[in-house]
Amino acid sequence: MNYSSLTIPAPSKLRAPAAAAYVGLSPSTLAKMRLRGDGPPYSKAGRRAVVYDVSDLEAWLASRRRTSTSDHGVDKPDGTQA
Repeated sequence: MNYSSLTIPAPSKLRAPAAAAYVGLSPSTLAKMRLRGDGPPYSKAGRRAVVYDVSDLEAWLASRRRTSTSDHGVDKPDGTQA
């Protein structure tokens, strides 16, 4: 078998440090966002392990896109502008 031709699929789940790097935040900032409830959706794998689905990270990043610095977007859960 020629192992050099095998491709390894990209992971669909990332642990918290890798997820933080993926979205360009520090692990500490991502942890604080989990506490406040304003970060991307996550899952608990066991008692302490936090994992993020890559598709959730992509959706969260997409929801935060802005077209200008004056574009505040709709950030509040009730649909009003922040």
